[in-house]
Amino acid sequence: MKVFLFFSFVLLFFAATNSLAQTNSLRGKVTDAKSKLPIDYASIALFKTGDSVLVAGSITKQNGWFKLDKITPGSYRLKITFLGYDTKYLKDIAVINGSLVNLGNIPLTPSGKLLNEVTVSGQKITALNKIDKQSYKAGQFESAKGGSAIDVLKNLPSVSVNEGGDITVRGSGGFLVLINGKPVLADAQTVLSQLPANAVDNIELITAPSAKYDPDGRGGIINIITKKGVNDGFTLIANTQGGIPAITTYGNLEKPVRFGADATINYKKGKWDISAGANYTRNDNAGYREGYVYTKNFDNNTITRFPSNGERSFNRYNYAARASVNYTADLNNVIAMGFYSGKRYQSRLADLLYNNTTSNLTSNALIKSTTYYNSNQQTKEGTFNLGNFDYTHTFPNKSFLTAGLLYEHDNLYGATQNRNLKYPNTADTIQYVNNPYKRPISAYRFKLDYSVNIGKGKLESGYQLRSDTQNGTFDYFVSPATTQPDAARFRGSTHAKNVINSIYSQYSGKVARMEYTGGLRYEYAARTVNLSYDPNPHTLNLSNLFPSANLLYSINNGLKLKAGYSRRVQRTTNLELNPIPEREHSETLEEGDPDLLPEFIDLAELGLTHNFTKGSFFATAYYQHIQNPIQRLNSVYADTILNRVYSNAGSARLFGLEAGTNLSPFKWCTIYIGANLYNYKIEGNIAILNTPVNILNTSWAYSINGNTGFQLNKTLSLQANVNYLSKRPTAQGHDGSFFAPNTSVKKTFMNGRLSASLLWQNMNMGFLGANKQRITTSGSDFYTTTNYISETDVFLINLSFNLNKFTAKSKLPTSEVGDKEF
Repeated sequence: MKVFLFFSFVLLFFAATNSLAQTNSLRGKVTDAKSKLPIDYASIALFKTGDSVLVAGSITKQNGWFKLDKITPGSYRLKITFLGYDTKYLKDIAVINGSLVNLGNIPLTPSGKLLNEVTVSGQKITALNKIDKQSYKAGQFESAKGGSAIDVLKNLPSVSVNEGGDITVRGSGGFLVLINGKPVLADAQTVLSQLPANAVDNIELITAPSAKYDPDGRGGIINIITKKGVNDGFTLIANTQGGIPAITTYGNLEKPVRFGADATINYKKGKWDISAGANYTRNDNAGYREGYVYTKNFDNNTITRFPSNGERSFNRYNYAARASVNYTADLNNVIAMGFYSGKRYQSRLADLLYNNTTSNLTSNALIKSTTYYNSNQQTKEGTFNLGNFDYTHTFPNKSFLTAGLLYEHDNLYGATQNRNLKYPNTADTIQYVNNPYKRPISAYRFKLDYSVNIGKGKLESGYQLRSDTQNGTFDYFVSPATTQPDAARFRGSTHAKNVINSIYSQYSGKVARMEYTGGLRYEYAARTVNLSYDPNPHTLNLSNLFPSANLLYSINNGLKLKAGYSRRVQRTTNLELNPIPEREHSETLEEGDPDLLPEFIDLAELGLTHNFTKGSFFATAYYQHIQNPIQRLNSVYADTILNRVYSNAGSARLFGLEAGTNLSPFKWCTIYIGANLYNYKIEGNIAILNTPVNILNTSWAYSINGNTGFQLNKTLSLQANVNYLSKRPTAQGHDGSFFAPNTSVKKTFMNGRLSASLLWQNMNMGFLGANKQRITTSGSDFYTTTNYISETDVFLINLSFNLNKFTAKSKLPTSEVGDKEF
């Protein structure tokens, strides 16, 4: 707290003293003439009156403001340009000695020519590259309509989504999720699956984040920008979706059900800006599972094989409500509040037939065999509730101070029920296991940020306090009790607390054609894990520096070079720290390690972007060095059970190349292709439950995402996209390739306000091999391979209605920590 008070005083003192520095400068704010919103990255050029020689130049910041310093006295004219707007000229601007010329609000009028071309061809600017990020328009991916933010995300370069919905960026599974720039300490799959695709406006990939961002995430940051009305008055967007009955059911007990709806409304008038949104999604998935496992017992000289096959299906639903209120008291004071409440439910059913055999390891002579039926149902539920409050004050010199507070409380619970039944008479039970749990969590976050223009750049500094506390209760019931004498080992309780204090400072600016950002973040993190059966707490206190640097050099208007470096951390989840085993299913246990270390990552990248008349191209080479990579490693618990333990697997490194191009060869056609090629190596000597294991694996992997759109006429469009992920290495094996093609047809009515879409997802047509993936791991005494086959040829109908226009950021909050633990 002392650190917080001292740093707050320094920021306030710095803000007050810097508000006096105003000499010999020219400034103004560029806005959209229609929406009144600020325009960032508009080009500013200052010329002497009657002369064509450039005197000074700059670009506008995110708040639309620009500033030109050290201007000699005289008469000037100002030229302001931005793609999609008419060029603006201001003439006869007088600058005298020691003056600060404030031009105030400078509105730009949207270009009528460009708007007409958009109306006729249906094409839009779909990607934008900046010094620290790549930004993509979500609306260009029609096959995602009615789905979640994951369905949008999986189309981006270097982003891959496998059969289980796990998301990777540049081959890395860990990354930080932001919603409208606000940190979400959450598992990406969970939080993004609850955000409707129809509410997403832009997605930003920040692959080498600067010091002002949290350092969380091995793969960098994904920032989701949501939609919001921009004009005074009432704005509404509503969507509804329904699924056509499943074509392939894989013999599952229940047929999948798919339907949903979402709506976002906005009211903006004067000083008030109010938004609210709600959604409900039911998205079941049919499927099948084929598995083969063997374990070796060298003491008994036996090998046990247990192949299995059967149903693997999911019932899923989620619903949520969000609201936000922004109040602009005056030009210098803005208050923002938000509220979120939602629920998520998932049930996975695996009904499998096992054929177990035990043979002599040397001669392979059969010793015994048995066939049994296993019914395993795993449910996960969670309710999420949070509120946030933010206050921003702008000083006379246009520097600003922002304070924010967020609080969240979530209730997470679920159970795994495992039934081993005789076969074919499944009425007789061999063993029944019920493994319920409760894991409520509470968290809060306080932030204080200050930003001021100094010289030709901007200095940003801040302090942040993060804290979360989670209690876990884990029960384990076995019937008959005699079938598992060590059942008590599977019961217990945990208490985990994480507290992180951090400060940062960074400076960004532009010199000639070079844009730059450099910064440093300091962090002190304290973690404590208490276990019901262990009187000694497991503590970890870490003090770390996280430097960052980014450069962007413009060779000309169309060609730019960039370089970046960022140090990151992939923190442990409380679930990964929980050492109480969970019965995942008949053949698998899973447990964590309360002394698990976080990953530390060094990221470096070097790339270029090239814009040309009918499209754009980018390519980036990157490198990652990972210390303490967290892996879920397998070992043998019993002849027919594997134990999965979260462990630090030595070290790893990854290098690769990502590239993408966006083309518009004709007014009626767009083509987008993104690809990522990388090499991953992991190695180390570790102990899993006191058993030494040597880890060494290296291999190449790649992914390809493609999207092609055709505007057949003014109201009818067709789009096809494909996502392909190659075989890739893991610590003890590899994940197989994954392929998912999709097609959509869209028809608009009422001048575009109403649209109807037919979506064909996971196209297979009986021969493409879509939406399935094989996972394989092995060790000296075990081998396991499982082929997960998920539903294909899914047809959906989506209806969307848009009253007025949504384009700006909507600061509707989302779960901060609960999704991560879900």
